[in-house]
Amino acid sequence: MPTTATTDAVIDTAVGNGFDLKSIVRPNIWNLEAYRCARDDFSEGILLDANENSYGPVTGIVAGDHGLQPATDPQTNPLQLHRYPDPLGRSVKQRLLKLRQGIRSPDQIFLGVGSDEVIDLLVRILCVPGQDEILITPPTYGMYKVVAAVNDVGVVRVPLDVEDGRFQLQVDKMLEAIALHPNTKLVWLCSPGNPTATRLETRDIERILNSGYRGVVVVDEAYIDFASYEEDLSLAPLVNKYPNLVVMQTLSKGFGLAGIRLGVAFADPRLVEILNKTKAPYNVSSLTLKVAEGSLDDKSIANMRRTIAHLIKLRDEYLVPELLKLPRVGGIVGTSSANFVLARIVDKDGNPDNELAHHIYNDMASNHSIVVRYRGNELGCEGCLRITVGTEYENQCLIAKLRELLSKAVDK
Repeated sequence: MPTTATTDAVIDTAVGNGFDLKSIVRPNIWNLEAYRCARDDFSEGILLDANENSYGPVTGIVAGDHGLQPATDPQTNPLQLHRYPDPLGRSVKQRLLKLRQGIRSPDQIFLGVGSDEVIDLLVRILCVPGQDEILITPPTYGMYKVVAAVNDVGVVRVPLDVEDGRFQLQVDKMLEAIALHPNTKLVWLCSPGNPTATRLETRDIERILNSGYRGVVVVDEAYIDFASYEEDLSLAPLVNKYPNLVVMQTLSKGFGLAGIRLGVAFADPRLVEILNKTKAPYNVSSLTLKVAEGSLDDKSIANMRRTIAHLIKLRDEYLVPELLKLPRVGGIVGTSSANFVLARIVDKDGNPDNELAHHIYNDMASNHSIVVRYRGNELGCEGCLRITVGTEYENQCLIAKLRELLSKAVDK
């Protein structure tokens, strides 16, 4: 049974680009003696080691003639919910190896309660409160700075190149900022971006990894399945080359499983080991693991790709063309590498109109039960509404209501 304990004999100076993990992990985390939970050692037999309820879930217990009848039969309690889950989610990791074939070992995979747990753990593992910093590239996913604030960690901002909706990294400026802020332990990159829907250039990411930067670069690929359903464009295999690269993914988007809260991180085994010893002992539930395992079989993966292809067709052949026909829609900002688009609302002179965009957003949600996301306050997204691709019916309702409301704005 694999151990979650970490020792210098196991984790040593990394090879590849000269990255030294020990030099940036907080000493208290590096020296942490991991909590060993019962299922780290044994998971079969008469299990009287974890103080679980031996009679099983209360919903299945029956009062018979000879006392209570345990609800532990695998046929009636197939998930064995009275038992703690596998703390490492080994069966799910095996399925993920098949999905991301460039990943060599389950030891390169960490499972978390959504990507947000991964984000929080990385900050807590690497950043000393009140001393260290992270670097973000606005406009980007908001949780990076929220987690930094919760952990009393500084935030360095180097905006994306937003001119003409490019939304690409300004690598030279990023490296300058890192030089000015030597305590920058994490660089957060969202690709495809949220809210930009734009995939970052791989060569730019590799420039940072090859620059001599001694922190960790995290690429958040929550929407990667929409960008690469025909060809796997994930950067996950690059963790074999760069020991300071982490690639995050999720089953929330492409797999349609936002409710199970499963996040995935691909990384160097040494960093995965530290994540495992820092997390809560049973962070991912049996229910989540079971649903995830079933959703990563061949049939479900084929369904995922079929569904994504259909959503992309709806996006490109209906939603975007119809949006561009509407009055006061000045264009689609960024590229479409996700299951959403950024539509820019403009005034009569063609300039981004935050006031109108926010009014439309609020009116549709409050009065017509159609909810999109206002993003006009973010850099490069002035006047923008972020619109998720819905079903055929949902897209038609959206377009009809937008046409009605924007036509009224033109008439004023």
